[in-house]
Amino acid sequence: MSVKITTKEQAQKFLDQYDDFLFDCDGVLWQGNHLLPHVPETLQLLRDNGKRLIFVTNNSTKSRQAYTKKFEKFGIKVNKEEIFGSAYSAAVYLQKVVKFPKDKKVLVVGETGLEEELTEAGIPWLGATDAAYNRVADDEALSSIVRDKSIGAVLCGLDFHINYYKIANALIQLQDPETLFLATNIDSTYPSHGKLLPGAGTIVGTLETSSGRKPVALGKPSQAMMDCIKAQFEFDPSKACMVGDRLNTDMRFGEEGGLGTLFVLSGVDTEESIKKEDAVAKPKYYADKLGDLYELLKN
Repeated sequence: MSVKITTKEQAQKFLDQYDDFLFDCDGVLWQGNHLLPHVPETLQLLRDNGKRLIFVTNNSTKSRQAYTKKFEKFGIKVNKEEIFGSAYSAAVYLQKVVKFPKDKKVLVVGETGLEEELTEAGIPWLGATDAAYNRVADDEALSSIVRDKSIGAVLCGLDFHINYYKIANALIQLQDPETLFLATNIDSTYPSHGKLLPGAGTIVGTLETSSGRKPVALGKPSQAMMDCIKAQFEFDPSKACMVGDRLNTDMRFGEEGGLGTLFVLSGVDTEESIKKEDAVAKPKYYADKLGDLYELLKN
């Protein structure tokens, strides 16, 4: 049964169990452009207690460097190396796991976060925000799409400029079984400005349906992402805790990775969702919000 943290003693016992804390961002630290209560104080409390912080996000539209600027806007100082986003996860997977051939390119369906992380990793790419891919899918455009043998992977993430031409081009490349099919994540939605908006999974799903292929997902809850994080940070999973607001991504990610879990009620899922018999994950702890830790322990 999940334990709700409501007392100072419970908060201290929780803190003492873990050395490393992995945080989802949207719905845990902030909601859209709104910082949640006592987040900076809670993060500083953890740092003061010698805890290591790792920020794990499925948002592939921003690179790690871009994410540091978002943290700065909220008055939170983090290093780029403390951030592990799905765009960076994709770059690590290509570079270190599959050892992507240097003579091949990645066709990107996504935003600048993917461009920046692939470029930093020295992986050639095309597509993404290139204006040449933002075109009307008329007969001339569709007839011009051919299999490009220089493309060794199709990497799909959230794309705010998605269009039929991009999907058609990606599908043509995926019809070659040798071409890797990668997804930054398969989230059906993401929270923004108090709303749930279509996530990367809605775009990935279109390519899944049309190609008949399943991608390797490189965001939560995929253990491919967890393996990359464990390799980079070298932590003991039993002494680490995943903090998140979604059961089907954050909590599954932590559970399946052998980590402790803290579920917060400031984002997508509710208290009722963890009490269902068929809940996809059962967090070890939960709280109304992350800032409860600071509020309970500050005195």
